[in-house]
Amino acid sequence: MPIVAAVMPAPYEPIELREFPEPDIEPGGMLLKTMYSEVCGTDVHLWHGRLAGVPYPIIPGHVSVGTVAKARGPITLADGQQAKEGDRLVFFDVHRTCGRCHACAVTGTPTKCVHRKVYGITDAAADGLFGGWSEAIYLEPGVVAAVLPDKVRAEDYIGGGCGLITAVHAIDRAAIRLADRVLVQGTGAVGLSVVALARLSGASTIIATGAPADRLDLARRMGADLTLDITRTTPDERRDLVMGVTGGRGPDIIIEASGSPKAVEEALTLVRDGGRYVIAGHYTNAGDSTINAHEHINRKHVEIRGCWGSEAGHFIRSIAILEQHAHHVPWRAIGAKVYPLNRLNEALADAEAMRLPKALVNPRLRA
Repeated sequence: MPIVAAVMPAPYEPIELREFPEPDIEPGGMLLKTMYSEVCGTDVHLWHGRLAGVPYPIIPGHVSVGTVAKARGPITLADGQQAKEGDRLVFFDVHRTCGRCHACAVTGTPTKCVHRKVYGITDAAADGLFGGWSEAIYLEPGVVAAVLPDKVRAEDYIGGGCGLITAVHAIDRAAIRLADRVLVQGTGAVGLSVVALARLSGASTIIATGAPADRLDLARRMGADLTLDITRTTPDERRDLVMGVTGGRGPDIIIEASGSPKAVEEALTLVRDGGRYVIAGHYTNAGDSTINAHEHINRKHVEIRGCWGSEAGHFIRSIAILEQHAHHVPWRAIGAKVYPLNRLNEALADAEAMRLPKALVNPRLRA
């Protein structure tokens, strides 16, 4: 039977439903029946044409969960288990990382591998079912995958989604120590998970800045002690409030998850002398930030770290985090609304307008 998928033909063009043949399964490959995928900020960027080299038309959806419909094995998964039909499976969206280029083999930065591909982003629809906005997903041989533990609901995993995996990387880059005071800029899917992970990492005070109000409410549920609405406060007001809860010195660590150039400018006026700033939200070029190297960086002895994408280890650790903590951290609530395949234009519009932290895709759902 043909498989129905939602296709993004080109930037700003309406999403279309198209039929695809069931793929031939290579040795070591699997076909997943999709349970959930997501509509995240990256998908909005794709729709706006802001990512270079995207081979439109594509099947979006780079983080998904599904059940194994067919497997040509034996296939040993990253968690050591053998894949079998019916398993609830999750997989790392980055594939074909070579392990041999300068980034992989010399500098240890596989997120910059020149050969890497990403499900839902870098594979054309003509190449096959390489995106989660589809009734089925083809996992080619070598894709890093794992069985979703029984304690973790599919809604927990996809609620965290790519935001949680990216947040694990950002927390690593931040190197939070016990009792650190942390400011998180942005309350989208990445920022919300950063808040939760900062709390689990032992931060004593967590401040979240963002908007709108419902996201700030969720940030408090995720573990923030203080939330500041950037649409209702001025930079000076925010500075006074931040300094008031950090002993007048500023946060030890600030993690940017907003994608705003203004956030970078503001953070460097807030972080304490000798503090650390991690920039994780600038996945596309949002414009320039005005920074004075003397005043904002050198005089303050500030360390600035970039955080690009994520690695397979962050994916595997995110599963373990969910298994241990999803019963009390509301990752599920980030996936605020579920859409069928024939309503993904509406889902994109809702995500673009920030009417919800994240939209979910359920190909089995009928409108």
